[in-house]
Amino acid sequence: MHAWGEKRYHSVDYDMKRAYGEKVYKITINAGMTCPNRDGTLGTSGCIFCSADGSGDFAGDASLSVTAQLEAGKAALKEKRPVRLFIAYFQAFTNTYAPVDELERIYMEAALDEDVAILSIATRPDCLGKDVLDLLEKINRVKPVWVELGLQTIHPQTAAWIRRGYDLPVFERAVYELRKRGIAVIVHTILALPGESKEMMIETIDYLNRHDVQGIKLQLLHVLAGTDLAALYERHAFAVPTLEEYVELVSDCIARLRPSVTIHRLTGDGPKDLLIAPLWTKNKRSVLNELHRHLKEKDIWQGKEYHDRDTDLI
Repeated sequence: MHAWGEKRYHSVDYDMKRAYGEKVYKITINAGMTCPNRDGTLGTSGCIFCSADGSGDFAGDASLSVTAQLEAGKAALKEKRPVRLFIAYFQAFTNTYAPVDELERIYMEAALDEDVAILSIATRPDCLGKDVLDLLEKINRVKPVWVELGLQTIHPQTAAWIRRGYDLPVFERAVYELRKRGIAVIVHTILALPGESKEMMIETIDYLNRHDVQGIKLQLLHVLAGTDLAALYERHAFAVPTLEEYVELVSDCIARLRPSVTIHRLTGDGPKDLLIAPLWTKNKRSVLNELHRHLKEKDIWQGKEYHDRDTDLI
């Protein structure tokens, strides 16, 4: 069997069990921020796929303090299983988009919680000024910090269509500055964006192989009610993949991905009350079971199609 135990890819669970000797559970936090793509700085509608909650549909209640959200999350998880350690995941909207003193207050509140092992902060690459980067470096000395960057795709035409709002060099600079400070970088990608072929998606994987990133989230495009993407979909502007097509696609990405990159997500959790398509994603367990079956049946593992000579780190 491969180096990651029973799985054929480098999972975040594998990393957590190696580092902490047990599974570490994520608690999603809503810090009450907005986004430059919503407040008028870059735009007012957000990215084309983004829900009204700014990808924080499962996050906590922004009216509660960070501590209160953590306590609520701990209680909910401990009802189901014995849990000792947690990741404080700042998820909703852009979680570095606030005055640095406010950021320090909320990050430190999470970092000083004795049950929190890691802070994971979702943000945009264009919202990482030097003061924010220096603060993240400071927090990283208290508890490990992961910064999650929403890249989605490397292709300019698609990036413009989804209204991402920044160019690729902005992402590259953010990765450089974070890594210079010893902060782990996790990159969000979206598979099956309209107009992108499998070859284009693999090009995004190859690009990330060449950069100093530590983790990746492979996210299927979800069509959520109330988004501009939903309005396009309802006019039959594009197709969404079947379960079988997605399993094959994500398997190809896994095979191509550098083995040292940790996979944090292989599919997504669209809110059931908002999800328009693909409806098969409602049963995440069955999707993962089908993926694991396919990887085993086709003898695919992470890095099978990766070649060191083609992807020296930048």
